[in-house]
Amino acid sequence: MAESRFALLDPAAGISGDMLLGALVAVGLPAEWAAELPARLGIPEVKVATARVRRAGVEAVQVSVALPGGHREGPAVEVGTAHSHAHGHEPGGAAAHGHPHAGHLLHTHAHGDHPHRHVGELLRIIEVGRFSDAVKRRAAETLRLLAAAEARVHGVAPEDVALHEVGALDALVDIVGTIDGFERLGVDRVHALPLALGTGWVTAAHGTMSVPAPATAVLIEGLEIGPNGPVTGEATTPTGAALLRILSVGPPPARWRARRTGWGAGGRDPLGYPNALRLVLAEAAPEAGQVLTVVTDVDDLSPEYLPPLREALAEAGAVDVQVWVTQAKKDRPGFRIEALVPPDALDQVREAFFRHSSTAGLRWWPTERVTLPRETIEVAVGGERVRAKVLAGPDGPRVKAEYEDVVAAARRLGRTPKDVAGEVQEAVRRRLGAEATTTKEQ
Repeated sequence: MAESRFALLDPAAGISGDMLLGALVAVGLPAEWAAELPARLGIPEVKVATARVRRAGVEAVQVSVALPGGHREGPAVEVGTAHSHAHGHEPGGAAAHGHPHAGHLLHTHAHGDHPHRHVGELLRIIEVGRFSDAVKRRAAETLRLLAAAEARVHGVAPEDVALHEVGALDALVDIVGTIDGFERLGVDRVHALPLALGTGWVTAAHGTMSVPAPATAVLIEGLEIGPNGPVTGEATTPTGAALLRILSVGPPPARWRARRTGWGAGGRDPLGYPNALRLVLAEAAPEAGQVLTVVTDVDDLSPEYLPPLREALAEAGAVDVQVWVTQAKKDRPGFRIEALVPPDALDQVREAFFRHSSTAGLRWWPTERVTLPRETIEVAVGGERVRAKVLAGPDGPRVKAEYEDVVAAARRLGRTPKDVAGEVQEAVRRRLGAEATTTKEQ
């Protein structure tokens, strides 16, 4: 069955690369992971620091990126303020990866004596970095998206875009770190709530500009924009918008359950609202609600192709698949295949049926479904990580080890799946007992 765990981004106060890094640390990644990002990129002269801060009373993690000498990208200057802490997020927030940060992170010419780096150079840094191929690929895609947006604003080719040194390396750490962080958390699906952009005007290297700044305006195309609420100034930076474009698969499922929540802090602490990005580690909650029962009968499909059909239907979003042996027309033996499908997965499941079976037609109808609440717990058996489902039964928890994990662990350990499953169940029950004891003591 398709993995139900996912991450949910709530950019109600905007989003930036630094805020994303802070949120990842807040939900469980160690501060040491963030500090090691520059060395893994081959730019040890860059330093990353984390700190616990409060934003409108909410505890959050602030991440800042600095070059030797303490040089950092400053926040955009909001028109009407006396200093550069307008709605400044980055470093450590959402409004400053922009102007004169990520909003004009990319330039087609040099400004004064500040050193610059071209996009190609940054792509080479990513290529040789100590990260997985998947992280490198998505990071490079994000950087190219940023360059294309700025090139479109200035009317030049993306390869002609240059980046000023501090902002370039800051963005590089933000982009690669964010994608690597989600991989380390085991999250391969990210959803997002509507995005706040902020309001007003900001002063940048090229003058006074309305929010969202030009590059950000390009990068938010296709994203769902929500109300700004009390947020003023620049709330979303180009780096944050680009990462949201690359990572998000859209709104969360209709029903879901939060497992852990953390906030990545912006650089400013306004009185009216928490200037922070909320990140929720969650899982789908399919135990109640309406599903569709999708059914077909086939009499010309070899039984050996039923397992890959089941797998394809589950990957398409079916929450359960059942198969019965039937008697078809002209007394031919056949199969009835029935899938329970969330309404928003119907199109994908229909395609999987037609692609992976010999059926010529389907029928479906709405079905009310209620199941026990559940969660997934991961335990170690002989050094192997194995997941188990824990159902909240009326007489206490019911534990069932995940079959695929058990079989894989048993093969690597040279043990029987039955023995591994039994050890997993005992380990889960011990953990549940310890957690219950801790809760009572508190």
